[in-house]
Amino acid sequence: MKNNSAMFKLSYGLFVLSAKEGDKSNGCIVNTVQQVTTTPNRITVAVNKANFTHDMIVNTGEFNVSILSEEVTFDTFKHFGFQSGRDVNKMDGLENYEIAENGIFYLTKGANAYLTAKVVQTVDLGTHTLFLADVTDGDVLSNVESVTYAYYHKNIKPQPQETKKTGWRCKICGYIYEGEELPEDFICPICKHGASDFEKI
Repeated sequence: MKNNSAMFKLSYGLFVLSAKEGDKSNGCIVNTVQQVTTTPNRITVAVNKANFTHDMIVNTGEFNVSILSEEVTFDTFKHFGFQSGRDVNKMDGLENYEIAENGIFYLTKGANAYLTAKVVQTVDLGTHTLFLADVTDGDVLSNVESVTYAYYHKNIKPQPQETKKTGWRCKICGYIYEGEELPEDFICPICKHGASDFEKI
């Protein structure tokens, strides 16, 4: 591809995908939720297999989507995107959420709506699983515009600070890999994006 940055011109939103298995609740940041049909009302979401939330959805077949709004803060992205539910309990200290009828949480602050969904089909995409799901419930929480990926990068994500390090910076979350060469199969330990999303610094 001549310029991988062309992919950043695709317009899509940002969401917190949440799930529950047994007594454990978890959530992660995704940018791949789309409505695919209205009758029946179905959505898809592609989830990286490295995410703990992925395994919970595979095991339970249910999830919720908090549709993030332009009022969302960077703290939400740090909380749900920069740490793993395998290592921390993301419910610890979490405020401004409710539990839907399916027993799974959704955010009430920084989100303008939520959806609850039940998986009807999965497709293995290699690094990700695509979940096709029936929307079982949902509600509007505010009239604030949904946050787009472009809005996040311009207005929410802190801009990288000048650095003297030699290495590679993740264009998604800002993580810096120190070294002259970035391995082709390198995966960002923070946001799980691959080497193609890094830039030389």
